[in-house]
Amino acid sequence: MERCSVSSSSGLPIYRPHQSVFYLFFAMLLTAVVIILFIGVSEVAFQRIGFTRLQGALILVGTFVGSSVNIPVRRVKSTERIVQMDEVQFFGIRYRIPHIALGEVSTLIAVNVGGAIIPTVVSLYLLQSHPDQMLPALEGVALTAVVVHLVAKKVPGLGITTPAFVPPLVAALCAFLLAPNFPSVVAYVAGTLGTLIGADLTNLRGIPSLGAPVASIGGAGTFDGVFLSGMIAVLLV
Repeated sequence: MERCSVSSSSGLPIYRPHQSVFYLFFAMLLTAVVIILFIGVSEVAFQRIGFTRLQGALILVGTFVGSSVNIPVRRVKSTERIVQMDEVQFFGIRYRIPHIALGEVSTLIAVNVGGAIIPTVVSLYLLQSHPDQMLPALEGVALTAVVVHLVAKKVPGLGITTPAFVPPLVAALCAFLLAPNFPSVVAYVAGTLGTLIGADLTNLRGIPSLGAPVASIGGAGTFDGVFLSGMIAVLLV
């Protein structure tokens, strides 16, 4: 039987044999509540832009399943400074001495299904279904992409990251200004495509210099930005 103990103020141990079980139970309960709330919020957002409950559920499942699928596009190589370790012995003791050297770095560029392909398909479908929103949506995409590009950061060894709150706020503001009568479609399209273009596509040239083994368009740190930007922007408007 597992036994957990903590010290009281008097220094004597207090045994709580079921403490870890309670923590695990409440952690699982909290996770389930968060998932249910998230699914409900996503359902509301998809219904606001014209999808049925079933269609919204299929998009949501496809997005999360596709977030782990990267389609390879090309491999690029670059010469970057890398840290190498040399070992030397002194009086029988081994020391590791780092030094900077030039080395070839290979990066695989891929496209993430859940973070790039599905949001793009959904956005194109919305634009085709609402041709009157085409112009304000494209303007919103351009404005959002510019702002996201300015705040995006290149993280060596990882890729491109963006602040989570900036893209949805900019997309929602663009939707209010450009399409005040029907802002939901503009908010979603601007939030998803604007984040995707501003964070990844406009930074493709600098990706090899980051030294990451895989650079996923719409994946890694950008996936959260693309998916949440569309959802939150729709809810904000």
